[in-house]
Amino acid sequence: MTEQEINPFKCLDFMRDNAKALGHAEKNVTYLTEFRKSKKALLMIECDAKTESAQESYAYSHPDYIQVITALAEAKEHFVELRWLMITAQAKIEVWRSLESSARAEGKATQ
Repeated sequence: MTEQEINPFKCLDFMRDNAKALGHAEKNVTYLTEFRKSKKALLMIECDAKTESAQESYAYSHPDYIQVITALAEAKEHFVELRWLMITAQAKIEVWRSLESSARAEGKATQ
């Protein structure tokens, strides 16, 4: 990889342009994680069964609960993807900095 292949400004632009999306993705994961607990409790209350284990089974198998779990998985996938893209952009900047430093050192050595 050469310094021409790495554009730190594009990396910085990507990070700036996607910061809000990353925050939104993390917010969704947090919300759905907490909502999953509330949904389980609401479904357990809705169930006519007397025992807690029967109510819990009802809640966990309910289509509404499964929908929340599916949405949580998708939100987590989106968050992790954005997070790793940010980490990759940061790593590219570090590689560029290292290449620039090496080029400066080579320039001084040849003078």
